[in-house]
Amino acid sequence: MSTTPTRHLGELAVSAQGLGCMGMSHAYGAADDAQSIATLRHALDLGVTLLDTSDYYGAGHNEELVGRAVAGRRDEVVLATKFGFANRLGEPTLIRGDAAYVRQACEASLRRLGVDHIDLYYQHRVDPRVPIEETVGAMAELVRAGKVRHLGLSEASAGTIRRAHAVHPIAALQSEWSLWTRDLEAEIAPVCRELGVGLVPFSPLGRGFLTGRYSSLDGLAESDMRRTQPRFADGNLERNLAIVAKLEELAAAKGITAGQLALAWVQHRGEDVVPIPGTRRQRYLEENLAALTVELSAEDLAAIEAAAPPELVAGTRYDETSLTFVNG
Repeated sequence: MSTTPTRHLGELAVSAQGLGCMGMSHAYGAADDAQSIATLRHALDLGVTLLDTSDYYGAGHNEELVGRAVAGRRDEVVLATKFGFANRLGEPTLIRGDAAYVRQACEASLRRLGVDHIDLYYQHRVDPRVPIEETVGAMAELVRAGKVRHLGLSEASAGTIRRAHAVHPIAALQSEWSLWTRDLEAEIAPVCRELGVGLVPFSPLGRGFLTGRYSSLDGLAESDMRRTQPRFADGNLERNLAIVAKLEELAAAKGITAGQLALAWVQHRGEDVVPIPGTRRQRYLEENLAALTVELSAEDLAAIEAAAPPELVAGTRYDETSLTFVNG
């Protein structure tokens, strides 16, 4: 059995890279449960301990899937899940952070996962109508009850993180962070570091785009969320492909893939950074984990950033409606 190195999210020890499970049930086409469960178990075999899901992914399907995969291996896993989206896909977005909903959502997640506690429980998006103190206060009650071990926030602003942390220690902030999404670097990451909050970048490979595997939308399922995202739209796609081409040149010189280079860049953001690239396939899981062994010098990092400066990225990371729910 291989051992993946560990890092800490607050006081929570986890593998230095986790596995994002969203795409196994949600957003990227039809599910293949057998393939996904095999990949999840292979991740555990390779020493990945942090598995990331949400009650929103596949309307609960993803939590059930992860629960099936870890059955009998609970002590090997740091289970992270989220609450907050009270709607289902195709309905107007409804975020809830009221205390009653926090308790209700946690009980439902425990049932679907088939466990008696959640290791890391995130608010998936901040509810602008409910004071964060109420939400985190209810989450803290779950800790005292033994149903949750550690608390997290997702896509929260620096001010919200401060207020939340004053109610109960926040172990981790999960927000998008990659070479083409860097908006948390100015204010949010410094506040997390001041408070000892770990950073969990989702989509560290730019929804797969930074791997170089997507030169057009042709191979994507009709239900794939990337078809609706501005960075994959005509005009923007071509400009962003030029960035990937530069990354591929740098990666080739080091004998690695563009995806491994982009992921290694994220891993090098600090010892408190634990990215959660997602995949359903064992070969890509292994490729992603190999990025942990990639060493980047100061010169390498400078060259990567020169190849992919934020101002060259074309298009916003979400549509206008979805953008209203980030950095809340």
